[in-house]
Parts: sequence; structure tokens; C-alpha cells
Amino acid sequence: MADRWSDGGAYERYIGRWSRLVAREFVAWLEQDQGLEWLDVGCGTGALTQVVLDVAEPEAVKGVDASEAYVETASRAVNTSRADFAVCDARALCVKSASYDVAVSGLCLNFVPDPVQAVAEMVRAVRPGGTVATYLWDYAAGMEMIRYFFEAAVAVRPEAAELDEGRRFPLCQPDVMRQLFEGAGLQHVVTRPIDVPTVFESFEDYWEPFLGGQGAAPGYAASLGPDELEDLRRELRSRLPRGVDGSISLRARAWAVKGRSIGVSG
Repeated sequence: MADRWSDGGAYERYIGRWSRLVAREFVAWLEQDQGLEWLDVGCGTGALTQVVLDVAEPEAVKGVDASEAYVETASRAVNTSRADFAVCDARALCVKSASYDVAVSGLCLNFVPDPVQAVAEMVRAVRPGGTVATYLWDYAAGMEMIRYFFEAAVAVRPEAAELDEGRRFPLCQPDVMRQLFEGAGLQHVVTRPIDVPTVFESFEDYWEPFLGGQGAAPGYAASLGPDELEDLRRELRSRLPRGVDGSISLRARAWAVKGRSIGVSG
């Protein structure tokens, strides 16, 4: 099963709404001056780009993503002359060296086949003294909406354990993220958790986004036959905590890391 990245609207319903909450705390944590030039690597539908514009008041932001469909969605959603978008691979960024003050990435690096190269490219893109930072979901424990999904999936079909994002993405832990950044030559590397509430009005509000096919868990759901999908749905209903009004209150934790470049331009 391949992770699917072709429908920006479905991605927004699935994870974009929660990513925006994390992004606000993430950008504020970076404590950057106004009027800087930012690069958003793996910009997706533009959630982090828009938060940078709203919170950091940059001179300009460039968003890049490997998915042409997501770049088109971001270009429509982020309507300002201070932002532009391009299709390119995180492992070979289509930008000049030492041309940005800040390079960020949200919920992307764990899906890049070579995250070491991707971080090296982010370091290349920033000026000496520039900031490089990212955040990733804590799939193993703290991203509860996905944790519940895969625990139910494995209960129904044990072979689903091989697709569990908690197992697939060991990168998404603070010690590993710190080592990745320090290995890229970044200095003053710091990590922190960012927790946000994910409240669903009902089970259907929780379940429907998993049917959109965008990302690992929805991609797995799309691979199931009708009977298998219904078995998964029933298992999830039995496991999720629900309030007296039918709402489902969960938590989403992301791990963030930042570091400072000491490279020389040229």
C-alpha cells in the first residue's frame, strides 16, 4: 500500500484542520523577527504557510511540495503576493543556496525516502545563522486519532501492524529528530512537544475523514473491501471514548525540533 497525496480537500478534512492548530504554536516557538524570508518544505495544502503569514509577518514565503495537486490547492487557498508555490522534491530543493532566513517543514519529513538529505537541503537553503525547524506527529503514542485507528485495524486484521505509522516512522520521536538535526550540522538544537485538542462532534465526524484516501491510515481504509471496512468501523466505535452528547475528545501530540545554521554562504 502506498501513501496517497492527490486530493487537497480530503487532506484538509483529515489532518489539515489539526495541523493548523499545531502550526500556530510551532511558529510562535521559533521566535523569528518580522520581515524575514521563509521556505516551507512539503507545504501540502498550505496550512503552515498560511500560519507563517498570519503569525510571523514575513517578507515572503515560498512553499514547495512534491505533489502537484497539493501545490495547486495551496496556491488557491493562500491568496497573497507574499507567498508563491512550486513543485519540487524535498531531497533536491528548487531554490538557491543561502537564500532564506528560515526553512520549516510540517508533517513531511517522515514521508520523505531520505530525510537526512531533505534536512541537508533545508540547511543549504538558509543563510548563515538561519533557522531550520520541523514538526511531526507522535504516531507511536500522542496522535490519538490515528493511534485508535491502527489499534482497531490490527485487532481486526493483525497484518495491518506492518502499516501502523507508529512502527513505520521511528523518526517521529524527539531523540531521533534531535540526532537528525545535529547530524546535519545544526547548532543549538532544541525539541519540544506540542499538544492540541482534537474534538469530534460525533463518531461520523471522526470516521468520515478516514474515507478520503489521503495519507497512510485513509490509504489503508481505501484498500479494504466493504465487509472489512465495516468490521473496522465497528471495532473503532467500540474503542473510542464518547461523551454523553456523542462527541469524541482526543489529543494530538506533535514533536517539534529547531536548530541554527552556522554554514557559510556561497
